[in-house]
Amino acid sequence: MERRPVGRGAAELRPVAITPDFTEMAPGSVLMRMGRTAVLCTVSLEERVPAWLRGQGRGWVSAEYALLPGSTPTRTAREAVRGRQQGRTVEIQRLIGRALRSVVDLERLGEHQLVVDCDVLQADGGTRTAAITGGFLALERALERLAEGGLVQPAALTGRLAAVSVGVVDGEPLLDLDYDEDSRADVDMNVVMTDGGRYVEVQGAAEGAPFAKATLVELLKLAERGIGELLERGPQLA
Repeated sequence: MERRPVGRGAAELRPVAITPDFTEMAPGSVLMRMGRTAVLCTVSLEERVPAWLRGQGRGWVSAEYALLPGSTPTRTAREAVRGRQQGRTVEIQRLIGRALRSVVDLERLGEHQLVVDCDVLQADGGTRTAAITGGFLALERALERLAEGGLVQPAALTGRLAAVSVGVVDGEPLLDLDYDEDSRADVDMNVVMTDGGRYVEVQGAAEGAPFAKATLVELLKLAERGIGELLERGPQLA
């Protein structure tokens, strides 16, 4: 396979840019860029929990995800105007919420809910994985500040995590697919992992012919490499 856009190899991430505190009002915010994909992640504190959690002395972490109208070549209509969320949106925000809750000690939140909003400013593939990585970094900052203010207990995080896409394009396993690569992929996969090397979620499918176990193993190794690189950038935000 020829060199990919911006001259990167098969096992290289797109250029990554992480801007902490991109907004001032939220206790935690991060603008996450992966190549041309850009997702603004903000964290808000609500002094309430879902009804089924009331009185249990623990909190919750949920997520909302949206493609902004100008994020794609053809305008994406606001789902609030349509009156309902699309299935893809619901699936992605549930994925983000599950991923983030996997590394949070909910009892240390008290009866508070943290809402992680992930708004896609520009979409060029990998928006859900960028949202998870950026959402975690924003949550990490928010929890530190909320603990300093006495609103949640310290050390609410049980680990760190990041996410990345991998796939097989033109017969070659690739890390961190952009939209063009994703649209042509024979195998497409999203992987979420912790800094302890444990899997939080693996979403993958063949777009055509089934793939071998050896291909799965190779893709997981690529994902682990990419996630390791993303996690190394986290401490730089402190």
